[in-house]
Amino acid sequence: MSESIQLQKTVVDGTESGPHLVITGGVHGDEFEPMAALRKLSAHFDGDARNGLRGRLTVAPVVNEAAYLRGARTAEDELDLARVCPGDPEGSITERTAHALAELIRSADYYMDLHTGGTKASVWPMSGYYLHPDPEILEKQRTMARAFNLPAIWGTRMMGGRSLSVSCEAGIPGIYAEYHGSATCDAEGVDEYVQGCLNLMSHLNMIDRPAPPSRVLHFVEDDRDDAGIMDLHNQSPLTGYFDSAVQLGDYVEKGSPLGTVCDVLGADVREVCSESSGYVLTLRTYPRIIAGDMLAVILEAPPAG
Repeated sequence: MSESIQLQKTVVDGTESGPHLVITGGVHGDEFEPMAALRKLSAHFDGDARNGLRGRLTVAPVVNEAAYLRGARTAEDELDLARVCPGDPEGSITERTAHALAELIRSADYYMDLHTGGTKASVWPMSGYYLHPDPEILEKQRTMARAFNLPAIWGTRMMGGRSLSVSCEAGIPGIYAEYHGSATCDAEGVDEYVQGCLNLMSHLNMIDRPAPPSRVLHFVEDDRDDAGIMDLHNQSPLTGYFDSAVQLGDYVEKGSPLGTVCDVLGADVREVCSESSGYVLTLRTYPRIIAGDMLAVILEAPPAG
């Protein structure tokens, strides 16, 4: 019989009734801003601070602890935790972690999952959600994403295996966020995540906090089957070295250069052009590239102004 996984988490109970909000980080072991932010969020409610809390806050800063301790995106079975939910209590280490994560998500009234681009990519600060078939849940997710208050909002069709697919199937309003990455722990990103979580808690009437001015620049809902699968966007034509010609948040036209990929000798150099028009949402920052790897994700929105 496989040993069950117990997620390390902090539970803060308020002094008044209210919803149960679950916030997770570290679904991938190489995403550090969420981990640091959730530790800070927990500390924010130490002692007397919880007197102003309505409901329950549960935070799990490092869901995929096996991957984190391995210093990698995945655990030793090399399964992606964000592809195997709701998991299997008798399965591999990642499948058992997915099972524990799914159980935690199902205990919530609302769910928030924090991510980054990990070791190999960076993401323009954004929040997102699945286009839930229930109009009431969908609208709740839209308002949650706006309340989190990052520059881009992206709604896409539901995909199986993810943490958000668990909340979606359970009828629990859930959103996710992405903020930079590239194997760093950006202090600004950590603070933005803490502030975003507090904004969300205020929106859910769990705390009293003035709503900040909106920073949302782009709101996009895309119901195409593969829109939200980042790995399928602007793939590398060969294995080698990627030299980017764009930055996060840049507006690009369809057919304009994203950069070049060359082989190890530099003899075969190929320009890679954008498959669509919009804003650079995700960008490969780890130069070594394998044929078929994602180079960039474009948020298909019209140019500002």
